[in-house]
Amino acid sequence: MGDRFGGSVCRLAGLIFGQKGRRMSRMNRLIVVSNRLPYAIEGSGEQMQVRQSSGGLVSAIKSYFERSQTGGEGGLEKVWVGSVDASTDDWKQARERNLFPADFSIEPVFPDKAVYEAYYNGFCNSTLWPLFHYFPSLTQYRSNEFDAYISVNQLFADTIVRLYREGDVIWVHDYQLMFLPHLLRKALPDVEIGFFLHIPFPSYEMFRLLPTGWKQMLLRGMLGADLIGFHTHDYVQHFIQSAKMILHVENQFNTMQYEGRTMRADLFPIGIDYGRFRQALFNEVTANISVALEQRFMGQRIIFSVDRLDYTKGLISRLEGFEAFLDDKPHWREKVVFILNIIPSRDVISSYVEMRREVEEKVSAVNGRFSSLSWQPIIYRYNHLGFEELCALYQSADVALITPLRDGMNLVAKEYVASCLDKGVLILSELTGAASELNEAIQVNPTDTAEVADAIETALTMPITEQQNRMAFMQRRLAAYDVIKWITDFIDMLHQVKAERDRTQVNVLDGDTTTQIINSYRDASKRCILLDYDGTLSPYHKLPSQAKPAKEVLQFLEEFSADPSNEVVIISGRDADTLSEWLGDLPLTLVAEHGALIRYKGGEWQEQVTESPAWKDQIRPLLELFVTRCVGSFIEEKRNTLAWHYRNTHPDLGFNRSRELRNSLLQFTANTPLQVIDGNKVLEVRLVGIDKGASAQKIADRFQPDFMMCLGDDTTDEDMFRVLRDRAYTIRVGGAATEARYTLRTQTQVLPLLRKLLVTRAQPAS
Repeated sequence: MGDRFGGSVCRLAGLIFGQKGRRMSRMNRLIVVSNRLPYAIEGSGEQMQVRQSSGGLVSAIKSYFERSQTGGEGGLEKVWVGSVDASTDDWKQARERNLFPADFSIEPVFPDKAVYEAYYNGFCNSTLWPLFHYFPSLTQYRSNEFDAYISVNQLFADTIVRLYREGDVIWVHDYQLMFLPHLLRKALPDVEIGFFLHIPFPSYEMFRLLPTGWKQMLLRGMLGADLIGFHTHDYVQHFIQSAKMILHVENQFNTMQYEGRTMRADLFPIGIDYGRFRQALFNEVTANISVALEQRFMGQRIIFSVDRLDYTKGLISRLEGFEAFLDDKPHWREKVVFILNIIPSRDVISSYVEMRREVEEKVSAVNGRFSSLSWQPIIYRYNHLGFEELCALYQSADVALITPLRDGMNLVAKEYVASCLDKGVLILSELTGAASELNEAIQVNPTDTAEVADAIETALTMPITEQQNRMAFMQRRLAAYDVIKWITDFIDMLHQVKAERDRTQVNVLDGDTTTQIINSYRDASKRCILLDYDGTLSPYHKLPSQAKPAKEVLQFLEEFSADPSNEVVIISGRDADTLSEWLGDLPLTLVAEHGALIRYKGGEWQEQVTESPAWKDQIRPLLELFVTRCVGSFIEEKRNTLAWHYRNTHPDLGFNRSRELRNSLLQFTANTPLQVIDGNKVLEVRLVGIDKGASAQKIADRFQPDFMMCLGDDTTDEDMFRVLRDRAYTIRVGGAATEARYTLRTQTQVLPLLRKLLVTRAQPAS
């Protein structure tokens, strides 16, 4: 989306501010943060006036305010923070003269001009922009520009902290402010923060090209938010992969844990103000412009594209595709016209000046080759388009040729679809974020000129009924998920993630809670205690075979399970033979391999798995390959599980290899009944549905106790904590964010806590 995001922010922020809603009403204020404010100051003195920023921002805000004034909304206070290209004196004068709309508060940030230049045209648009759009050859790595980036982000943070009130929700936008959430989190630990990236997040192999310190800080910055939003599933996965590889972040699906906090990354494909573009079909000004266009090009089919000047837009490739169309399909000459409108952008950057020159030379070359006295194949325009002009072009065009080399979303494609009434075909690059939603478009590889040429002819010869059917599908989709739905979904999810973060934050077991547990245990007549083994009852060892239970552990378990009111359950990832050898003589219930086998007290082992373990023959060679690639790692094979341990490897090597293996396993096990479990320095492959959560539920249903306690230390124990959270005292060993209600800091605290229950048993209730 790039600088078009200036328009997108306006479009979304105006609408955000109008969506009071059931959940939003809980907020004190919504603070939207973007690089630039939606208004700029022009002139000075009596000639001073406020101009709305270019792009779709202004029209979206006007649209929202018209809607909010008639709909009785707008009760939510709103603040917009952004930089401004004006002096503090001019800004103060403009405010004193009430030149700004009064519908929401504006908080300007005044960066030093030289610093802002290095930040914006430097690091933002000469480092992040090309790299994130897969143009590494154009990427610059200048430390002074990175320093300026951090400095401007800090200036934004200082401004926001100064105006923050308890209960405010902060929504930060785009690549210019990736470090800001971290700065806000440091200053305001409990604040609710959302972050949205409007450009692609690149693959790890591309992102890792950044210097080590830079990429760590950028990821740490984004992880300061509670919710991190992207346009597509691929961008989400690229981000999580990079966070895992570079910062060793733990994750379960899209939920991540980092530095004791829980956050989520998810996709929210931005919509458009669909109703506004449909209403433009009945706008008299738009209709007049549209009629004039059709009259001017009567007898010719209109192809159009509207793009900001940028190398990511594939303008030269697009022109080459159109040239190939005219070359290969000469019967279309003088029957079609290509209206190419380029919106000025970043004219101060030399590469953009050069790009404009190349585009104009190519346009001249094509027109020179194919023009006749009565026909010119390309109508080229380098200028901004007003809303009515844009909508008229959408409505008049037979074909939209939208073929960027890489684009975070591309709203032009969606706006064109929304504007079509009884005709229209969209040719869309498969490398845009919008491609995943607009499946009925003719999708092309933008660098394949022959494919683009063929797509143009396919579009021009497509029957009207097929055009209408394709458009109808896409229009229903865009109407159902417009910008208001996008905003509502993001804010609702942000509230949910914040609530989850509050719920799962570390709650260290204190003396009062311990007393409460002891009293509940003492008063219960039927008790069930579930205990993980490795990392809970026994510390971790270099080799699994070295973790035999200590004498004091065996003695405690014998005493503990001797009480007829107690059902003691060892629920472990260990295999059945090991558990039988170590603990089989005790009157306990044993759960092996996370639930694949269960042996109830006094009984025999019962298989809970009906699938054949033949799948292990397919997985084992891959694990063996990684053993050879990672010194110190080894495979542990159980009856229904294969595990790759990397506890004894060099930390960085082991972790990096584990991420590679995990990705390979996830691809290999897709569409199979297998799952990949990311544990404590171990990757396990086992059947879906076999986990400690399901096993704990089965145990609880069987024994129906009036007191339950559950202890574990690993990510594999989180399923158990989640299932039993409202039914048991759940305790995680270690300091990680957890679903458990309480936390013990170290494994050495486990046995002393359990011994307090033994002492309680010996003391009758008073």
